Amino acid sequence: VQLQASGGGLAQAGGSLRLSCAASGSIFSIRVMGWFRQAPGKQRELVAVISGGGSTWTVDSVKERFTISRDSAKNTVYLEMNSLKPEDTAVYYCTADVLAVSSDRYVNYWGQGTQVTVSS
Repeated sequence: VQLQASGGGLAQAGGSLRLSCAASGSIFSIRVMGWFRQAPGKQRELVAVISGGGSTWTVDSVKERFTISRDSAKNTVYLEMNSLKPEDTAVYYCTADVLAVSSDRYVNYWGQGTQVTVSS
């Protein structure tokens, strides 16, 4: 199982970016999917999560600006980021709890990270 994140890049303050993360491999089921971020010199921070049933949670600092969604048919999670601020600059990592076809338990997987840089 692999998670491939994409969609990062450079944006101006007030702009928008959309991150995608696709899970691939011998997947039977995906439970929770989410996004973390890590800014330079700071600890990794949970940004948003979405359950298999579509329930979501978003950290207060981005709640009115970021939206997490998923396409279960495509095993893909998205993070729509609007009204970006320079403090949103970070490497964004996707994560998912995956039950592989050959397994009897869910395992947490991580994507490789995608850089988001917001200029003022």
